[in-house]
Amino acid sequence: MDAVVLAAGEGERLAPLTESRPKPMLPAANRPILSYVFDALVAADVDSIVVVIGYERDHIRDQFGNSYRDTPIEYVTQEKQLGSGHALRQAKGAVDGPYLVLNGDQIVAPEMVADVRDAYEPGRAFGALGAIEHADAAQYGTVSIDGGSVTAFFEDPATDEHYTLNAGVYAFDERLFDALDATPRTDGELSLPSTLERIVGDGDTESIQAVRTEGLWVDATYAWDLLTVAERLLDEGWIEGVAQDDDVWVADSARVHDSAVLRPPVAISADAVVGPNAVVGPATSLGRNATVGANATVSRSVLDVDTRVGANASLHEVVAGRAVDIGAGTVAPSGVADIPVAGQVVEGQRVGAVLADRVTAEGAGSFDPGAIVGTGATLGVGTHITGRVDRDTEVVR
Repeated sequence: MDAVVLAAGEGERLAPLTESRPKPMLPAANRPILSYVFDALVAADVDSIVVVIGYERDHIRDQFGNSYRDTPIEYVTQEKQLGSGHALRQAKGAVDGPYLVLNGDQIVAPEMVADVRDAYEPGRAFGALGAIEHADAAQYGTVSIDGGSVTAFFEDPATDEHYTLNAGVYAFDERLFDALDATPRTDGELSLPSTLERIVGDGDTESIQAVRTEGLWVDATYAWDLLTVAERLLDEGWIEGVAQDDDVWVADSARVHDSAVLRPPVAISADAVVGPNAVVGPATSLGRNATVGANATVSRSVLDVDTRVGANASLHEVVAGRAVDIGAGTVAPSGVADIPVAGQVVEGQRVGAVLADRVTAEGAGSFDPGAIVGTGATLGVGTHITGRVDRDTEVVR
């Protein structure tokens, strides 16, 4: 089989981390979410991967090029983000025969992909999807199943009772493209689940196979969810690098001072530096070329590529994007906060701070729990940050 990966979306609710890159390129522990998606497809022995790109597309091209672990990659473009069905429609002509479809912003266990691939019966059904039991099914799209077939789709279920999570792992034959063309748009958008719901609603009780499967399935809806994603990946041991000791991964080119303490689980990527008497972990990942200065403490946090933490800083449950500079003596404690996101308020979230790409905190400052700082903002020496700071804003005392 070939495979199609839908990676064109922005991920508005993950702002400000998605102000300058697409959601699939956000950090999941110490590497991009999309790399785990590709891993699952390579493990399923796909012949090629077609990636549908759109928003900030060059980040994906530049990172992965034309192949991944010897599997060819082809890119097709969704010029306007008009729904998942519209995105898949762009891949028509790039796949031949039955093909797999995965979301580029969700991490799924490789065995889920293999289960769907092996169970799908081309010709008998339009397609198949992976269905899993999940404690938070009501937060995502769910399906009702009778025997081995899907009987209904629920995009915004009021409850997860009696329903099973649609894992977003699909197999289809070429008839699905005709079904997409025949599906009316809603508010100008075409979603893949809407098309599948229409197929099932036409009365063919065996049109979509349900493949019950299991394994790791994680998704980040909001920026602080990346903390949970990283912790799950650390717990599963899905970390690139050299395992020095139980649940401690340190890349060969990383430099960890003899007096530093790494509290498992923790991942230290290539060329990262951990200074004297620094404490990193638990549940913490440092991206490539990240630096934690002397006597600093970083726990339950995700620091992306090229991010620097100054001496004597203290960070707990912090998500920091690329090339963030956190000055000496900065304090970011964790706590419970109500956080405004994309026109709504998400209540009761436990988080320290979220710092988007290229934020500079000049040092000796502090953050209230739930503080959100946009791309390229500069926070002066000694500033106290609460609430939201917009992109490219300069904050002074």
